[in-house]
Amino acid sequence: MAQDRAKTEAHTGNVVAGMMGLVKNTLGLLLNRVELAALELSEVRESVLKLALVFAIGLIAAWFAVAYWSVLLVYLAWDTLGWKILLIIASIFTLITVGVLLYARSVIAQGKLSLSATMSELRNDRDALL
Repeated sequence: MAQDRAKTEAHTGNVVAGMMGLVKNTLGLLLNRVELAALELSEVRESVLKLALVFAIGLIAAWFAVAYWSVLLVYLAWDTLGWKILLIIASIFTLITVGVLLYARSVIAQGKLSLSATMSELRNDRDALL
């Protein structure tokens, strides 16, 4: 009976040690993934800040250019075209706006703002655990 009790206690100790090892490895894996996500987020943040700064400067410059060129064009063409010059300018700026939006969409589609490495590792972890 004492031997059975000793075996049970040894087995229980092995199970507890195994569970502690599993918990330790799981926490280590979780910490690694958090560190990877933090690293990627810092890279994404840097890209977003650069993009926002370039966008703001470009937007201000574009507004000034649009205003001055529009006024000049209307002034020069008003005698010959009248109100039609306003329609022509509006159409041109609409086409430019669509082009800029398509470009911004393509930049986003390139995936520079995603956490691709982190998501890949999390998928691998999920597949390994399941």
